[in-house]
Amino acid sequence: QVQLVESGGGLVQAGGSLRLSCAASGLTFSNYNMGWFRQAPGKEREFVAAISWNGASTVYADSVQGRFTISRDNAKNTVYLQMNSLKPEDTAVFYCAAGWMSIGTMTRRQEYDYWGQGTQVTVSS
Repeated sequence: QVQLVESGGGLVQAGGSLRLSCAASGLTFSNYNMGWFRQAPGKEREFVAAISWNGASTVYADSVQGRFTISRDNAKNTVYLQMNSLKPEDTAVFYCAAGWMSIGTMTRRQEYDYWGQGTQVTVSS
């Protein structure tokens, strides 16, 4: 079965950095667009970043543009999210997701077929 396993979350001070990883198995990883979403307490899950199957296209939420970078290594079946200049408002559970959709719809949560269990990111002020 398909598994997406996130890692790399933790507690960091404001202004710090974290690198999240998501290891995929049970699917042909290089066929799938990959996304990162996050959910803060009491809020809906929201889009953070996405990358196309071949890494040629990326898209970011306005709130993280310029601070976060998504990348992937198809040889390792892994997608990454480098997060710099973290802010307390970035505190959330971060989820990776896989989907086979058009590049133009990579920001839409409902377009993704598979989800990981999430990793907690906490940014202290």
